[in-house]
Amino acid sequence: MKTPFFLRLTQIIVPAALTLLFACQPPSSKSPASYTVVEGKTMGTYYRVTYADSMARDFGVEIDDLLKEINQEISTYIDSSTISQFNKSAESLDLGINLGAGDGSANNRHFWACYWKGLEAWQRSGGAFDPTVMPLVNYWGFGYTGHEAVTRVDSVKIDSLMQFVGMDKVTLEKDGKAVLKKQLPGVQLDFSGLGQGYGVDAIAEFLESRGVTHYLVDIGGEQRGRGLSPKGSAWRIGISVPKEGVAKEEIITAFTLENRSVNTSGNYRNYYDVEGVKYGHTINPKTGYPERNKLLSATIFAADCLTADALATTCMVMGFEKAKEFVAGQPGVDAFFIFGNDDGSMGTYYTEGLQSYFK
Repeated sequence: MKTPFFLRLTQIIVPAALTLLFACQPPSSKSPASYTVVEGKTMGTYYRVTYADSMARDFGVEIDDLLKEINQEISTYIDSSTISQFNKSAESLDLGINLGAGDGSANNRHFWACYWKGLEAWQRSGGAFDPTVMPLVNYWGFGYTGHEAVTRVDSVKIDSLMQFVGMDKVTLEKDGKAVLKKQLPGVQLDFSGLGQGYGVDAIAEFLESRGVTHYLVDIGGEQRGRGLSPKGSAWRIGISVPKEGVAKEEIITAFTLENRSVNTSGNYRNYYDVEGVKYGHTINPKTGYPERNKLLSATIFAADCLTADALATTCMVMGFEKAKEFVAGQPGVDAFFIFGNDDGSMGTYYTEGLQSYFK
């Protein structure tokens, strides 16, 4: 493996703002002897898994199969996926989970996990994060119906789509089996703010189940690291400058990543220009429009990548001031924000817990 190298961050749909860097010091005797790199494509982007294994096992097939299994449940781009079946249904979808038997992990376990995390994020964010935003995502050209920008904003159409938005329009009928019901036929789910983070966690947990303690899992820039890098030091991640036309390798700062996950969300690389106005891919579920505020990118550090993924999107919807207050109330979560000033310059803000990660 060549080092140093750079990896860009992409959301399920588009690039965002995170770049991975290895520390530059020479290899240390503390570093495990051999690392394996497994890489490929998934969720509309790349994946790269770097790990040390004393038995030099190649988990490439298992990791690829796991990602295919996840996509088959949560990808809106696969017509037969669980989420697509729900979105196409007029009323409900039986998830095939026998709750009484406690086999919630046997069927649709990936969909199940993302549904509950989406519901939790919707509740804790006061609706700023909302998986039912799918009809609006499609309208604005960022969804599975095709990446084609609207040529003219139709406020009447947007208002009509708002009736389908809100996690309170999706209910779970248990009664021994998990049946997901929708209030209106047009209600649809979108796990694009959860999927990559979930995939990172699933791979990390797979590696740990095999006894691997030194790894970095990266799906489109969403990352989870444990142990040491090939340089014998903690993994390091760099935050790219959130500006149009700037190379992804241009870094504004860097942090160590020790037994934590990280996700960055931003709008500056994926947007459409409609009638002279730039519209980014982060849709505000409360207005129906792409959110426009001074927050240029939000990087969230958390124990698991699924949480980091959801909260990064949440912060982009909230904007800088509200996001600061929100993150302060989230236990075990740290944030690094880059925001725009009135004079066109950029400012940064980070939570106190990140101070020790500037190494």
